[in-house]
Amino acid sequence: MGTLNPQYDELAKTFVQQFYGMFDDAGRRATLASFYNEDRSMMTFEGEQFFGCSKIMQKIQSLTFQKIAHIITAVDAQPMFDGGILISVLGQLKTDDDPPHSFNQVFVLKPQPDTGSFFVAHDSFRLSLHSL
Repeated sequence: MGTLNPQYDELAKTFVQQFYGMFDDAGRRATLASFYNEDRSMMTFEGEQFFGCSKIMQKIQSLTFQKIAHIITAVDAQPMFDGGILISVLGQLKTDDDPPHSFNQVFVLKPQPDTGSFFVAHDSFRLSLHSL
């Protein structure tokens, strides 16, 4: 059994602030690539799966909104036994002139060997849209 990271909650909140700060700024959105790994990152976006930093960034860059703002309601984090951090984000996002939509996004951060930093190993995003 590995050790739990005692700073998991602070690290999770810092990551969420940085991630959505970059995502919401069109001029900085491409820098999200620094969070992902080409060989070990996966994303599920609305049920569609992507593997590797380049495919993930291709999907992010293909989104058609002009403006986006994430409003975070809650960030829940858990330390993982391998030193990673599980993060669940609940919030709303507003794109262009559309009404706000609720969303849920889950991240698994894994430690980068020998660097002391983390990368996003898993990223799962889903709008909270319900149809009858």
